[in-house]
Amino acid sequence: MNALHYLKYFLFHAIGLLAAASILAGGAWITYGLFAVQAIYLIGDALCGDDTSTPRFKHPGILTFQLWLALPLLAFIVFSAVWSVSDGDVLGFGAALGRLTGHDLIAARDATHLGHHISAWITTGLMIGMIGTITAHELTHRTWDPVSMLIGRWLLAFSFDTIFSIEHVYGHHRYVSTTEDPATAPRGRNVYFHVLASTLKGNLSAWKIEKRRLARKGQSLFGWHNAVIRGHLMSVLLVAAAFAIGGWQAALFFIACALWGKALLEIVNYMEHYGMVRNPATPVQPRHSWNTNKRISSWTMFNLTRHSHHHAQGEVPYQDLKPFPDAPMMIGGYLTTIIVAMIPPLWHKLMTPKVLAWDRDYASAEERQLAAEANARSGIGALMAASREIGRDRRVA
Repeated sequence: MNALHYLKYFLFHAIGLLAAASILAGGAWITYGLFAVQAIYLIGDALCGDDTSTPRFKHPGILTFQLWLALPLLAFIVFSAVWSVSDGDVLGFGAALGRLTGHDLIAARDATHLGHHISAWITTGLMIGMIGTITAHELTHRTWDPVSMLIGRWLLAFSFDTIFSIEHVYGHHRYVSTTEDPATAPRGRNVYFHVLASTLKGNLSAWKIEKRRLARKGQSLFGWHNAVIRGHLMSVLLVAAAFAIGGWQAALFFIACALWGKALLEIVNYMEHYGMVRNPATPVQPRHSWNTNKRISSWTMFNLTRHSHHHAQGEVPYQDLKPFPDAPMMIGGYLTTIIVAMIPPLWHKLMTPKVLAWDRDYASAEERQLAAEANARSGIGALMAASREIGRDRRVA
């Protein structure tokens, strides 16, 4: 096995260290770091093409260790971000690192203005979403491995979203691309509404799933056995840690970063399954997810990009996912598609032709009927017109 196939996934960790270094450097370096991270994804995906390789890994333990490293890495990034808005220097961290690097971190921090703090917020939330949620997504699918589950849930605690380990695995994967799934955005939905709706419904779904689990075991709903309650307490502990580091301003900054990280998850959910339809009684197929094989996104997101295979076989570890180049394809790489999704007029302009192509080229006969009904409800002119055309064709037939 070529060592590069193992090393390529360390690009994930390198981006995290770049983010932490830029935040600690303070001032304009924070914004430069944010631009650098964006450039790696946007330009890298545009220039580096697709990765459709399917290597066989003889040492999967190395790949699991790479996933586990995400927890100390994210903790360091968030600590750096919280420290960057603090007045004090907890444990003499800034002074010690300043002596080591020759850069006066405390002076740079004190001179950092609001605009660069906003860059730190964007960067930290992006890292919580990428290093936290994406890695946790892989780890919490490994329900047979208590270490991976524990690390995954702590990663999710940074975005106040430990319920993801419940709802995603036992809800989303069962109901994906149906109206029963909170994470699947119906055609015509605005991404900002989806963030709120999916968050609320996802939490309610997780509570119901956990309630049924506890009832089967004869355990109390309101107690330590409830994973939803335990998970929220984990997030509370992180807020308390931020407060201990830098007081209320640090705690509030962390909360803002966590909420941005959570919003990113829902934006990703939005773009991965937007407009898909499926009868809940039929198996999930690769056609029920939007896929991409962009090289940089794949390497830095542990093949989350190969989403079509992931939903067809959720138990397959990331290194064994197939690229499925014939699956429905996203607009671009992940960060590119996130940015497009956050501009609703542009999103609908680019995605409406893709949705109509999905109806034509991928949908089963039953799904075409579901798609026509979804198009009629969408509020999108081209989709509604397609629905009316199908209706006319049926009347003629």
